[in-house]
Formats: sequence, C-alpha cells, structure tokens
Amino acid sequence: MCGKVFKWLLKNGGLEAIYKINVEKANVIYDYLDSSKLFYGTVEKKSRSLMNVCFKSISPEIDEEFIKQAKAKGFDNLKGHRTTGGMRASIYNAMPINGVKALVSFMKEFEQNLKG
Repeated sequence: MCGKVFKWLLKNGGLEAIYKINVEKANVIYDYLDSSKLFYGTVEKKSRSLMNVCFKSISPEIDEEFIKQAKAKGFDNLKGHRTTGGMRASIYNAMPINGVKALVSFMKEFEQNLKG
C-alpha cells in the first residue's frame, strides 16, 4: 500500500508539490469561511489543518439542513464530530481541487438561498 502511495506522490510532483496543492485547497475553503456571514471556522487560524476543515453555521438547525442538502448534492461525510457538532470537510491528498471548489460553490449557494 505504501508503495502505491509513494508512486502516486512521485507521479504528482512529490511532497513539495502535494503540499502546495494542499495549501491551495485549504485556502479555498478557509478564505470563504473567513468572508462568510453564515459559516465560520471553529479552529484558530494558527492551528488550522490542511486536511480537515472544521466549521459551523450560526445555528445547529442550519448545520443540520446544510448537511442534509449537501448529502443530496453528493457531498458525503460532512457531519462533524458527535460531541462538537458542526461540519468537517476532509480534503486529504487524493481530494482534487475541483472537489473543494465544488463544495465552496455549494456553500455559497446555500448561504445565498438562506438569505432569500
């Protein structure tokens, strides 16, 4: 298994290239969260993860509706930890940037529709 991962990493430019891609993916979500009136990140900026982006909306009821609508659009496993609630977007190495952009696009659409 490790050999397959190493080959994939090399095929995609090595660790430095993957790191840059992961920073770009994380920034797409964090930049949106930092500007959103509905969603916000739950982790201090200096402690943010490149792999798991934790966030909430302004209410648990909206969180539930967001998760429900997101799942209907094909965004699975966004529900956060059972004790902390909210949402968690896991954007590990194999998640393409287009998937991250699609999620943010849906989040913007959800926020806009909520405003009416």
